[in-house]
Amino acid sequence: PEPPEGGWGWVVMLAAMWCNGAVFGIQNSCGVLFVSMLRLFGSSEDKQLVFKTAWVSSLSMGMVFFCSPIVSIFTDLFGCRKVAVIGAAVGLVGLLSSSFVSTIEPLYFTYGILFACGCSFAYQPSLVILGHYFKKRLGLVNGIVTAGSSLFTVSLPFLLRVLIDSVDLYNTLRVLCILMFVLFLAGFTYKPLVPSTKDKEGGKKGKSKFPPAKKICNFSVFKVLSYRIWAFGIPAALFGYFVPYVHLMNHVKDRFGDSVPEEVLLLCLGITSGVGRLVFGRVADYIPGAKKIYLQVASFFFIGLMSMMIPLCHVFGALIAVCLFMGLFDGCFICIMAPIAFELVGAEDVSQAIGFLLGLMSVPMTVGPPIAGLLRDKLGTYDVAFYLAGVPPIIGGAILCFIPWIHERQKLKERAKHVDGETTEKMLENESTFVSDTTVKPVKELDSGL
Repeated sequence: PEPPEGGWGWVVMLAAMWCNGAVFGIQNSCGVLFVSMLRLFGSSEDKQLVFKTAWVSSLSMGMVFFCSPIVSIFTDLFGCRKVAVIGAAVGLVGLLSSSFVSTIEPLYFTYGILFACGCSFAYQPSLVILGHYFKKRLGLVNGIVTAGSSLFTVSLPFLLRVLIDSVDLYNTLRVLCILMFVLFLAGFTYKPLVPSTKDKEGGKKGKSKFPPAKKICNFSVFKVLSYRIWAFGIPAALFGYFVPYVHLMNHVKDRFGDSVPEEVLLLCLGITSGVGRLVFGRVADYIPGAKKIYLQVASFFFIGLMSMMIPLCHVFGALIAVCLFMGLFDGCFICIMAPIAFELVGAEDVSQAIGFLLGLMSVPMTVGPPIAGLLRDKLGTYDVAFYLAGVPPIIGGAILCFIPWIHERQKLKERAKHVDGETTEKMLENESTFVSDTTVKPVKELDSGL
């Protein structure tokens, strides 16, 4: 059916905005929780404390993306509402159980896996359901929805700091459960207007039945060379991407002590990330085809450069400037992922193309922060970790530079094949017409002779 462009869709938009804010607000504020975990579970005898603690946050963010291909399949099968509600319930259980642990190791499962998987299953349907209600206004609605994560990223670190100082980490996690409970309720607003794949298949057969495996998993997107380069180039760029979110707060404490409000840095990241999503998302509308990737190339270059600048900042004001630029280009990278996927694989395959990409992104985003923590444990400083974190984005951006050229060549080849096919088809039509004419003519002559 044609999207209604409003109505109940505005309620769905607000629910999806809350989902983006709750999921990524908590994930992006992990630096505050990380410092608190170091204090709570730390021991002067543990030489790998930072390394082990970093696994909690990085595993959590990685699992959000790792589950994406699976979530896209479940969403196609069972619909947005069921997947979102169950996901929020699982996330609530994971976060609540994290508030009862006494050592760091159980958090790998409760927070790093259970909570993160629930967030992943709640998050992806919030993007899919918007297409049920909006088409002409979808760009505007997506901008508002994704701005939710920036809004929460800006405000949540300050709230977490106040809560941790007043009621400790355990009770802070229980307060965050309120966000997940509201997310659970928000999932019920996702009234589907398009039937799920299972319902469609059941309608054809007269009963509920699972569709064939080929309809569930669509790996044909990897046949597109430009998509393959993009799907592996972006993960290559992201090995250092999540390092500042996890370790920046602790780096500031190492360098400046308690004399500066380190939460201001997350505030700067959140504000400019929201601005970047709105500005560069609009700019991308004016850049034709796959050339939009050049915006991602520029964003990776600046993200890598800003990461390398962090150890050089011996004044807190300089760190604020770095975070402002980093957030701006972080927003640029995120907001144009869907438009680029649409250009590379087309509208029919774009959902699972994004799902596969997010799944591949999970590996570097999980591995990067613990490696940075290991370097901090060994060297006593984060300087080398931040320098190295800036290298992958620059290399990955260089790889992406070739995609527009390759994509244009692919399109030219497809056009040439299409033209050749049409030419051959016309020749066959002309030949068949000629044969039919020569066959019919003697019959007419015979008729006239008779």
